[in-house]
Amino acid sequence: MSFEYTTDIAVRYDDLDTYGHVNNVRYGTYLEEARIDYLADVVGRGEGGLLSASGEGTGIVIANLEIDFEQPVQLTDSVTVGVRVSRLGEKSFAFEYEIRNDGAVAATGETTVVTYSRAEQAPIPIPDSWRESIADFEGL
Repeated sequence: MSFEYTTDIAVRYDDLDTYGHVNNVRYGTYLEEARIDYLADVVGRGEGGLLSASGEGTGIVIANLEIDFEQPVQLTDSVTVGVRVSRLGEKSFAFEYEIRNDGAVAATGETTVVTYSRAEQAPIPIPDSWRESIADFEGL
């Protein structure tokens, strides 16, 4: 797969399980870190926006999360996550991910996120500025 956006993830000691490899739960955290980096860089951190500390503006919630595991990741491994938006709906959009361990695929994943009003705690249409930024970046 080809991913225009990638981010490096540091494997932390507390990511490991008793077998000495990254616990399956941590892969979800890696996807979250990559998703936040992507949104910060592609959509931005606008006032009252997604990453605003004010508690106002537009947020996202996860509607679906899927992860397929291919090979283990260990503490000394180098992890890079590729992330892309594959589909833009009216109120939701889908992310695809590829977690690579020193170049080899360790896991793949997908999340569907729903945009919502933080103030009203209800789904809302994807903001036009988000839609335009993502569509331009992804060529959608």
